[in-house]
Amino acid sequence: MEYFLEMFSYDFMRNALIAGGFVSISCAVIGVFLVLRKFSMIGDGLAHTSLATIALGMFLGVSPIGISIPLVIAASFFIMRLSQKATLWGDSAIGFVSAAAVAAAVMIVSLSNGFNTDLYGYLFGNILSISVGELWISVMLSLVVIVFAVIFYRDLFALSFDDDFAKVIGVKADILNTAIIVLTAVTVVLGVRVVGTMLISSLIIIPAITALQISKNFKQTIIFSALIAMFSVIVGISLSFFLDIPTGATIVLINVLLFLIAFSAKLLGK
Repeated sequence: MEYFLEMFSYDFMRNALIAGGFVSISCAVIGVFLVLRKFSMIGDGLAHTSLATIALGMFLGVSPIGISIPLVIAASFFIMRLSQKATLWGDSAIGFVSAAAVAAAVMIVSLSNGFNTDLYGYLFGNILSISVGELWISVMLSLVVIVFAVIFYRDLFALSFDDDFAKVIGVKADILNTAIIVLTAVTVVLGVRVVGTMLISSLIIIPAITALQISKNFKQTIIFSALIAMFSVIVGISLSFFLDIPTGATIVLINVLLFLIAFSAKLLGK
């Protein structure tokens, strides 16, 4: 208990736990909709895009997060456009943008000097070094995602299972789809500080698929996904502090363990 209380005596740990908790919930909520719509890998594509935009921000000497959010949102719209107009399946469009972004990131890094170490923190996550400004941005934008899911819960429920049915009952599918894509882009950028660009898609996907193993309805899936994500982030941050191990990787491995437990329990219950 003494060691646990010691953890909260540090400002950087309090900032990490608060920001990580909020970001994990937004990742989990968005993840449920993406998984059910079979579009979950967009998180991976946008994560690679965020790496390029963060490298660009460092190269220009401006806020990496500030420049990353609008550019990753633009990339998400580009992926949608490719899927709709270029006769590409969603995964092909994501793969195209992802490859281009990684190449751009490598090129920017090769043309610059002095921020390779900083970029490493974004590549693999460094929530323990989050600033107060990034904390407030994470909390506010995460609240936007949560409030959006609560207000449009019924419409999102219909949209997640059948686009045509959703349109028949009056859901503005195009507007909601656009909103989901924008919020996904924002969530990916925020999550980069928690687990890094290499692992952010796992924080979006794994809590959702874990929740699907144990939930009985759509509402339970969202709630369980949020709880699983928040638990993994809080425990992961705590373990990384006490054991001096990588935070992002610890969070993801806890998520993997929880999925294996839930999946095994489901199999045994049949």
